[in-house]
Amino acid sequence: MLAATYPFLEVFWTMLIFFAFVVWLWLLFTVFADVFRRRDASGWVKVLWCAFIIILPFLGVFVYIIAEHSGMTERTIERQQAAQAELDTYIKSVAGQGGDGGAAGEIAKAKQLMDTGSITQAEFDEIKRHALAH
Repeated sequence: MLAATYPFLEVFWTMLIFFAFVVWLWLLFTVFADVFRRRDASGWVKVLWCAFIIILPFLGVFVYIIAEHSGMTERTIERQQAAQAELDTYIKSVAGQGGDGGAAGEIAKAKQLMDTGSITQAEFDEIKRHALAH
């Protein structure tokens, strides 16, 4: 046997099998995740897809990918856009750009008011303390 005389081929074959197994697991988890995240399918449809994938794993996964490829893509894009929008909102709120300018914006406005004489140093200190408390 060629593999017995060339141990490198055995190592290469083992690595190839391991890689294929990891890819298979990734596909399986991706399909199951998509089945359970679908909002357009009833519970019975989800149960049927899961049963099909469990009974005939390779065929079930490949049929699901072929039948639902465009839906999977659309759902993935929607989830990514929603996650990006949520991240952007969080970053803006933390960075102080979420509407009122945050603590730094309040302090800057209060400093301008104090410079124009609209408020006193004590009022400025109170506004600053209040802004930094939030």
